[in-house]
Amino acid sequence: MSFRDLLRDTLVTLWAQKRRTLLTMFGIAWGIISITIMVAAGEGLGDGIQKNQETFGKDVMIVFGGRTSMQAGGTRSGRLIRWMEDDYVQVAKESPACKYVMPELGNDAQVRSLFNSGTIPIVGALPPFQEIRSVATLEGRFYNDQDNEEGRNVAFLGSDVKKQLFADREAVGQTVWMNNIPYTVIGTMKPKDQNSSYDGFDTRKIFIPFNTMRRDFPNKPPAVEHTVDRLLVAPWSLETHKDCVRQLRRTLGRLHNFDPRDEEAASIWDTVKNAQANRMIIVGMEIFMGCVGVATLFLGGLSVMNVMLVSVRERTREIGVRMALGATRKSILRQFFLETIFVVVISGGVGLIVSYGFCALVNLIPMPPFFTGMLTSWKIAAASIFLLGLISILSALYPANRAASVDPIEALRFEAGG
Repeated sequence: MSFRDLLRDTLVTLWAQKRRTLLTMFGIAWGIISITIMVAAGEGLGDGIQKNQETFGKDVMIVFGGRTSMQAGGTRSGRLIRWMEDDYVQVAKESPACKYVMPELGNDAQVRSLFNSGTIPIVGALPPFQEIRSVATLEGRFYNDQDNEEGRNVAFLGSDVKKQLFADREAVGQTVWMNNIPYTVIGTMKPKDQNSSYDGFDTRKIFIPFNTMRRDFPNKPPAVEHTVDRLLVAPWSLETHKDCVRQLRRTLGRLHNFDPRDEEAASIWDTVKNAQANRMIIVGMEIFMGCVGVATLFLGGLSVMNVMLVSVRERTREIGVRMALGATRKSILRQFFLETIFVVVISGGVGLIVSYGFCALVNLIPMPPFFTGMLTSWKIAAASIFLLGLISILSALYPANRAASVDPIEALRFEAGG
């Protein structure tokens, strides 16, 4: 029998049992739809949470000074710890696992332009602040190393500050006065939905070089002079994160005479650790939803196998007649195998088309926070196709082998006796 004849017989047989065939195909299609949609939703949620976290900062640790809770070097516990303006230089030198170590100093100032005024937070840090705190430029530029080294009076405005001081007017190149000190606006910030903060949202701040900040807006009594509010630290990678934290604590402990294990003396807001914890939750959720989809798919495969076994039983006489007329075991095996593969592949293909179409339609509507849409990818498609192929083979092998093993004489007697 040619492949064309085999395919025609397969279609005729399936059409003759169309209700049973359609119900079976629905089970497989629903399994594919379930696994694709659930994994795509999990990917979209994980991506949304990650992007929302990065609005605050990417792999950044904020190190605050506190009070000692342990005795060290003959000193009592309860001592006040504050970072000095130049601590970051030594910490960076002794912490090779850390990509960035920088000070951050913030104070409020009376700010005015030619059009409006107000009390606005001023923040001074080093140029890599823009990278690790996800401060994107809308117009102009952020300050650079030369601006910091020369202590230039340049300012980068948060998006809300730009609106407050200039409304819809051009801000870059204009002058603002901060505590009556003139500064040239060199750039403005792109708006962002910041998900957390330790001293206010970035859109409501003005950013200036660190050396300019400590000259014009230093901490004043009763605060300790020549101190900074915090240190910002970023590791080279997730693999160097633990070493970075260990080296950071060791150096700060030596500089300020406290035990490096004293977490009260140097508290760390660790977004790297938080991101890892959130990612584990997301991965666990994706695995759970994927397992539910796989289980649904395998149930569909069992349904196909049961239907084909029933088909083998109902067609016992047909199999016996064909084998009596010279049909080989191989041809019988091929026909039932092809019928099963046809049902599974067609239903699986329909399931993939429906699920990807559904994801595309969902992505056309506005997304809520922490969710970037139904994210499908070639990995999801490849996994679905692999599972579909596995289900096809497992569903086809036993019924096809059962049909090919029928003895023609016994088959004729069975049907005649029925």
